[in-house]
Amino acid sequence: MPRTIWSGAISFGLVTIPIHVASATENHSIQFHQYHLEDMGRVRVRKVCDLEDREVAQSEIGRGYEYAKDQIVAISDAELQDLPLPTAKAIEIQAFVPLESIDPIRIAEGYYLVPDGQVAAKPYKLLRQALERSSKVAIAKYAWSGRERLGLLRLRDDVIVLHAMRWPDEVRDPAAVDPPHETVSEEEVEGALALMESMSRDGLEGPEFEDAYTDALAKIIESKREDNPLPDAPEPEQPGKVLDLMAALTESVQQAKASRGEDADVHEIPKKTAKKQPAKKTAAKKTTKTTARRSRSA
Repeated sequence: MPRTIWSGAISFGLVTIPIHVASATENHSIQFHQYHLEDMGRVRVRKVCDLEDREVAQSEIGRGYEYAKDQIVAISDAELQDLPLPTAKAIEIQAFVPLESIDPIRIAEGYYLVPDGQVAAKPYKLLRQALERSSKVAIAKYAWSGRERLGLLRLRDDVIVLHAMRWPDEVRDPAAVDPPHETVSEEEVEGALALMESMSRDGLEGPEFEDAYTDALAKIIESKREDNPLPDAPEPEQPGKVLDLMAALTESVQQAKASRGEDADVHEIPKKTAKKQPAKKTAAKKTTKTTARRSRSA
């Protein structure tokens, strides 16, 4: 059972569900520390008071807000917990909306909401079944870690999941990155769709969806620990210049099918139809002159 990182309640209407929050994800990446390379002594970050020029213990450290250059307002943990804010101790549901109405860029990390005791079991199940039948998600407000957040409640099997959400003003306008304004032909779009179809899957199972970076790093650590030669690094494939987009799409479809053990023969992606060139004016003029000569001869 993951550790509890917050306790409170889900509130919608007059229904209150006591819950505690547990992280829904794990970090399996390899973690590094900092070391002094000369003697491999651990390098640590020490917390030093600027005024006393000495290291201070964690028990002596608190939060403060710099209201002015020489005016610091101290804020205690108890004061943060007792904020005059309804969402300080509850996840307050504001509305129920279709999931497809939410831009995925606003959805962040996820947490499992676990019913806290027998008193919470029935209202928790009630909310879970209501979410399931409505095919909607709940949008809520809550306050953690010194700020109020927007959240999304959805189902994962029989558990209610809370996803942190970004506020609208936290998402940059896509125009800020100046998207390209090139035009593509209908044939090129059809080629891209054919490639997408050849790469389509029913799920995210398979070696291509596994963390190869962590495995490679573990092999390096193990080789160095046993004083063995480091594993050879594969030669990176250099991306080629796309000269013929349609040819690149066709070849990509063939490679995708071959990698899945399917028949590499594919229907040829439709090529651009060459436009008929109008007859040259010079040829037309010659024909006219020839006809005129014949008329005189007659």
